Amino acid sequence: MRLQPVDFQSMTPEVFRVFETQNALLTAGDRETCNTMTIGWCQLGRVWNLPVCTVYVRPERYTYEFMESHDYFTVSVLPQEAKKIMALCGTKSGRDVDKVRECGLTLCYGAGDAPFFDEAEWVLVCKKAYVQDLDAACVLDARIHGSYGAKGNWHRAYIGIVVEAYQQKR
Repeated sequence: MRLQPVDFQSMTPEVFRVFETQNALLTAGDRETCNTMTIGWCQLGRVWNLPVCTVYVRPERYTYEFMESHDYFTVSVLPQEAKKIMALCGTKSGRDVDKVRECGLTLCYGAGDAPFFDEAEWVLVCKKAYVQDLDAACVLDARIHGSYGAKGNWHRAYIGIVVEAYQQKR
């Protein structure tokens, strides 16, 4: 495996750069079955004095089923050169395509058998701690209503406690 366990307290991923230019793969499931999807929304920080990662998934996404049925999820940030992988995982449904096989990704497993990808630059393995649907009534900025509210399908937020982290050897 190219990825090595690291102390997530010492990791300093450039989260604003990464999620603006690279995106990441959110993956949930286990050794038997999993699904992954490209995400552009992610937050890292501390909540309840714990290191956390928050991701957002719409209920109609196939990955939503895996997020609901499993206790762990992962966020794998692939290199910028992986644009084709990001495009496929962001446009095809796991209901129709085995995205892992189609992209030639190498599955690895972390805590709770949470799947992630060896091709990643870095990975966070998270245990779900809190789940809540976003509510249009709580959105205060009109730009958000115009961009996302018009579609009428609000995301569910998943706050996960970061329990493991992996990073490529440097």
